[in-house]
Amino acid sequence: MNPENTPATHLYRREGAYIPRVAAVHDLCGYGKCSLGVAIPVLSAAGCDVCPVPTGLFSSHTAFPGWYMHDTTDMLADYLAAWGKIGVEIDAVYSGFLGAPEQVDRIRDLYAMYPDALRVVDPVMADHGAVYPTYTPELCNAMAELACGADILTPNLTEAAIILGEPIGENWAGTDISDEEARRLVDALVAKGAKHVVLKGIQREGETSIRNFVGGEGMDTVEVHNEYVPYLLHGTGDLYASCLMAAVMAGHSLEEAVRFAGDFVHDAMIVSAQQPAFQARGVSFEPLLGKVCELL
Repeated sequence: MNPENTPATHLYRREGAYIPRVAAVHDLCGYGKCSLGVAIPVLSAAGCDVCPVPTGLFSSHTAFPGWYMHDTTDMLADYLAAWGKIGVEIDAVYSGFLGAPEQVDRIRDLYAMYPDALRVVDPVMADHGAVYPTYTPELCNAMAELACGADILTPNLTEAAIILGEPIGENWAGTDISDEEARRLVDALVAKGAKHVVLKGIQREGETSIRNFVGGEGMDTVEVHNEYVPYLLHGTGDLYASCLMAAVMAGHSLEEAVRFAGDFVHDAMIVSAQQPAFQARGVSFEPLLGKVCELL
């Protein structure tokens, strides 16, 4: 996967029997597998102590009609202050879906509390040219600012455009872009401040592969591909980012983590199709968690 003689990019060194702690800053969804419902089991299977910071409580994911959301913004400052009082130590801060612009300030509080922690930002706010229904322009702008301070940033094409201030109209509704354009986006996101970027989900018309591009400080931009599965499932983006994070925290290189995450999501989508009403239910990853344990 890497050009010959290019060193692998390791962002976390796993040492001995130590169990790393990850602050997972995501929403909690009652039905429909995503966010904390994915991050907690996947990272736990990779031998991490997952410390949730819930950014919102949802009855179901937002693809269902009639979902309910409870915004947790008002509790988060006290929640994190209580961590400080009991001496909680954190090795990585992994953020995803946010419920309000003020929650970016709470993530910055975590960065200040744990300045040496790895910063992983999955800028969950849009896909296929459309912004998610709970995201205001102010929240998108706040997410874009947060993204620029990430050690690892994992946007899809629409999210990359928002972060870069580029239009997300009809040209961004698809995922068919050239290698050159993908590399331009990675380079532009690094230039804005993200140290490493994983650009997800490029699928070209007539091809049977889905491509991800990874690049950043101290590494060449490389492309990793998997077999394209011809249906959409809610939660695959959260699963991808959580698997990538799991592999990094298990001590694998970023390049290896990108490969592992793509393979795992592909296999989970195949498993999902065996379940009733699978496209509404979300991605089924549970039978495959042994693969995450094997990262150790």
